[in-house]
Amino acid sequence: MPRGERPPLAALLEAVLMVAEQPVGVAELATGLGASAREIERLLPQLAESYAHDGRGFRLRHVGAGWRFYTADECAPWVEGFVLAGQSARLSQAALETLAVVAYQQPVSRGRIGAVRGVSADGVIRTLTARRLVEEVGHDPDTGAILYGTTDYFLERMGLRSLEELPPLAPLLPGLDDLDDFVTP
Repeated sequence: MPRGERPPLAALLEAVLMVAEQPVGVAELATGLGASAREIERLLPQLAESYAHDGRGFRLRHVGAGWRFYTADECAPWVEGFVLAGQSARLSQAALETLAVVAYQQPVSRGRIGAVRGVSADGVIRTLTARRLVEEVGHDPDTGAILYGTTDYFLERMGLRSLEELPPLAPLLPGLDDLDDFVTP
């Protein structure tokens, strides 16, 4: 253990979360900092509220299985421009479409993804797997096909705690009246 006077627990939480590469759970924080889980659970939402209230350029969010710092929404366009300057780290339209199919229909096979999109998803699935956004989650008992689902990293990157926080698809789909425009010549 470090020597000297122990900093306040809030400061220790900030310091640990600042260097964390992935969300950190309450139990892990409590164990690592020698504090009670109850105290950690009380402090984290207070810190998150304080950062938002003070208009900081970052937010503390509970996502996936833990807590992590994120860029404040109002600062995101500037940070994105800074970070991505000269880089091509964005997902292609095909990758975004495939990721949406996996997120909303998981567990789902490559064949089903291809049927929804109308094109083969093999290359895109490899890309999304390499970027740790999707992973193999099992096999279809009837066909033996590999089934894919999203990862905790996907939740983290999307700023979600769980898949239940995905927006509903119904408002984005055309209504029955709109479908007539596509079907009727």
